[in-house]
Amino acid sequence: MGRSDKAAREVFMAGNSPTDPQSAAVQHHLTMMQGIITRMAENSRSCKLWCVTLVAAVLVLVARTEQPHYALLALLPAGMFLILDTYYLALERAFRLSYNAFVRKLHSGELQPSDLYDLAPTGFIPRHFCWAFGKSFSILPFYL
Repeated sequence: MGRSDKAAREVFMAGNSPTDPQSAAVQHHLTMMQGIITRMAENSRSCKLWCVTLVAAVLVLVARTEQPHYALLALLPAGMFLILDTYYLALERAFRLSYNAFVRKLHSGELQPSDLYDLAPTGFIPRHFCWAFGKSFSILPFYL
């Protein structure tokens, strides 16, 4: 028996409905989802911070060597952080959709005990990646 099944069963056996909006299981599930979303947003922010730091360091080194064509080396960390940042943003979006779907089920009364502690992202990650790359205001304007 998995940890999530055991936790859901303990709440159910305690006499509380695990799908009650006020139940500890629902509150804990929502807290875990919020933590994941926060972590993805923090990772995205860290990518931008590290990108600026590394690109600035490369440009300082290029200025000291007086070889302007070496400035193209700054594109390497920028490109890597662009991909990583887009991935974190795509995951954040997928987890937000999962969170919203859970809350929708909770309010409509369609929530099942098996939905508790199911922390998988919703949707097709490559589609979210394409959305984040093309339509997110925090990706292209920053990296361009």
